Amino acid sequence: MMRAWILPVLLVLSGSAVATGQIAKGSPGTAAALLLAFLALAGVNSPLIFPKSIGAQDAQRRSAVDGRPVVFWRPGCKFCIRLRIRLGRNARQVHWVDIWRDPAGAAAVRAANDGNETVPTVVVAGRPHTNPDPAWVREQLSPSA
Repeated sequence: MMRAWILPVLLVLSGSAVATGQIAKGSPGTAAALLLAFLALAGVNSPLIFPKSIGAQDAQRRSAVDGRPVVFWRPGCKFCIRLRIRLGRNARQVHWVDIWRDPAGAAAVRAANDGNETVPTVVVAGRPHTNPDPAWVREQLSPSA
């Protein structure tokens, strides 16, 4: 759990340091703008924008029952963030697995990607798709899901 918060915390701390430096130079407007930019980056990289992650085994079991896709992701991945944002409210219709929190999830991603932890890896009907187009993922969602 703590690992997912490392990047957002570092961004907030870095932004605070940069803003403090700008204030010391007499540029409070620049300081505020930079701090807001760092806070925005921290926000989109935080685990808060993603639905609750579950373990890979649980996700695969649930997917077999309800047919929903499984998305393997990790915090800080710009392609994962793009997928999450483009899915919008539909993001709650997939099972999310944070590979930094779940070793079995990381192993599943490596098995699907020639030993690489390339995310997002989306599993639909047992078949992995590496970094698929978000529109395609939306098409895979059941209207009743």
